[in-house]
Amino acid sequence: MLLLAAPGQGAQTPGFLREWLELPGFAERLGALSELAGCDLARCGTTADADEIRDTAVAQPLLVAAAVTAAAELFGASSQADELADAALTAGVGAAGGHSVGELAAGAIAGVIQPQDAIRLVRVRGEAMARAAAAEATGMTAVLGGDERAVLRSIEAHGLTPANVNGAGQVVAAGTVQQLATFAADPSPGARLRPLSVAGAFHTRHMAPAVDALREAAAGVPVRSPALALLSNRDGSVVRSGGDWLERIVTQVSAPVRWDRCMQAMQDLGVAALIELPPAGTLTGLARRALPGVQTLALKSPADLEQGRALLAASHDAHTDSHAPEWRLLVAPLAGTFRAGPWDSMAAGPGTTVSTGADLGHVEMRGGSHTISPAFPATILEWLVEDGDPVSAGQPLVRLQPEGTD
Repeated sequence: MLLLAAPGQGAQTPGFLREWLELPGFAERLGALSELAGCDLARCGTTADADEIRDTAVAQPLLVAAAVTAAAELFGASSQADELADAALTAGVGAAGGHSVGELAAGAIAGVIQPQDAIRLVRVRGEAMARAAAAEATGMTAVLGGDERAVLRSIEAHGLTPANVNGAGQVVAAGTVQQLATFAADPSPGARLRPLSVAGAFHTRHMAPAVDALREAAAGVPVRSPALALLSNRDGSVVRSGGDWLERIVTQVSAPVRWDRCMQAMQDLGVAALIELPPAGTLTGLARRALPGVQTLALKSPADLEQGRALLAASHDAHTDSHAPEWRLLVAPLAGTFRAGPWDSMAAGPGTTVSTGADLGHVEMRGGSHTISPAFPATILEWLVEDGDPVSAGQPLVRLQPEGTD
């Protein structure tokens, strides 16, 4: 399976769209979104300086618009959600995910909302988060290395929030400037701290006022079920309905981003390749460290499009290969206790047909749970665990036969 990933705030750099705007039609597609974004996206992506594109109200629309427009270029499609999603499926994309504000781009690519609505929402999101950030001096610091459990304990002991748990030895602490200063003077052993150039403590309680603004804006947005396996930052689960996705987008503004669980879900889904949309580099870097064996490509410039299309072609061929495996395993993402799903799939046993995203159960662990669901329609061949069984990370739970592999 190939996954398309959209980066979040902080990935932008001055001039990152300069070469992209030289492609025929790219500037026109980007320009059509500028009025909705409330800023000149072409100028922001080419000549604006680092301080201007650091502004949350500018950075967020710029990131979403860049990702959606580059995806259309990759597929040779229009920027309409239904055509974009169809083109993604035809090209060989099986899943999509975005980091923080990148979730809005991923949702548009998966066909849940129109790109125009994604830009309308992200404008409200960015402006509301900027207002919330201005209310109090807050910030974010990346914590690199160290023991993750010790890092999380230290963050919480200083009154901070682990706003991003990115995996691959990277956690982002967020809170007031004073809390961050105290934390910097007493870091977790073995960890390195790197203050981030962001406007505030995103994905924490400090962003609560922005949730109400985004909820009001989202109320009239039409949604559809995702055409791709669409990952959620909340817990890494595959989102099955447009309404659920939109609610998650609203509440995620003040809730931590669990990209570590998204990457675990990629492993569970059998993701073999990941293409990161511009401004690319951050998510492919995390994937190289956390997902060994997964082929990654950062679309940093139009020169990378040829390689991206080759990856898509290889993924498409793998789906249609008559020698592809006739069955797949779903495995436990983390150690915990397996609990059966809300319907009687275990009792029905072998021969039960399940749809994409069906809730087969979940693994309970300290602090939450992870839903077990297939990213493809399939038939259950064999359960390898029982309800209530303790499971370890990577332990096979159920064997499935994907639809069309009879």
